[in-house]
Amino acid sequence: MATPRLGRRALVVAAQALVTIGLLALLWQVADGSDALEALASANPAWMLVALAALTLHTVLAAERWRLTAGSLGLPLRRGHALREYYLAQLVNSTVPGGVVGDAGRAVRSREQAGLAVAAQAVVVERFAGQVALLATMAIAVTVTTLAPGGLDWPAWMLGLAATVTLASLALVGLLLAARWLPGRVGPRVAELSRTAAVALVGRRVWLPQLALSAGTTACILIAFWASAAAIGLSLPFAAVVTLVPLILLTMLVPITISGWGLREGAAAALLPLAGATASASLAASIVFGLLGLVAVLPGLLGVWARPRRGAPLASRP
Repeated sequence: MATPRLGRRALVVAAQALVTIGLLALLWQVADGSDALEALASANPAWMLVALAALTLHTVLAAERWRLTAGSLGLPLRRGHALREYYLAQLVNSTVPGGVVGDAGRAVRSREQAGLAVAAQAVVVERFAGQVALLATMAIAVTVTTLAPGGLDWPAWMLGLAATVTLASLALVGLLLAARWLPGRVGPRVAELSRTAAVALVGRRVWLPQLALSAGTTACILIAFWASAAAIGLSLPFAAVVTLVPLILLTMLVPITISGWGLREGAAAALLPLAGATASASLAASIVFGLLGLVAVLPGLLGVWARPRRGAPLASRP
């Protein structure tokens, strides 16, 4: 049983690697890779440090959001443990195909007090909150910049893409709310996850901290991309950062490449020219962001080497 499963997994990983390499090679040709390489070679270290600082703060806030979510579900976590595990999860997600292996690991390692089901729900709900915040930022920004007096004149395909992503996300939320009518065991399980998300995200005592933390993580990731672009001399206007960058980052959720590499760069090369950037500069900015993202999760290695103390994941009080 295990051998065929491992064989299929190996084929999936190989396919993801081939797609990643193929996309990057294609972009290198289409987006003038030599110009992108020149921009990378002259990247400004000061702006790269700004991006690293934003990515680091993003991890700290996201770990706190996970801690808040888990605590509301009856799974208290120590702040240090949550941060250590979040770093480790990001490191694994950034280096192992699939993008969720690290999250599965932190769910398994934090299951002692409330069980694996609750631990997994806390991880899923926390990741869901982050994606919703990014998507909401994009939807609101596109709407405001389109309808406001003197706003931006987005091309029809851009508005259609933003509307499609938003409507698809709303449809998914509607499906979760209507899960009780799904057939078989799927309906009750999805309905339970919906109730769990409601308790953890919009409960009376948690909705405001959840909102603040999700706004903070979204701001940090957008600032990190903006600073990565500035590092190679690309000045992105605020409207582009809050409308185009979320779409670029959301492409990383499509699990056909390794950690979103290739997809993110392709989206950047296609979308950032709407803000006046060249395709080569857009490609370089995305590569800088990706490389700095890898550097920013290196503290996760400490989680690999650290010897866990008995009872360390848990806390008797927040």
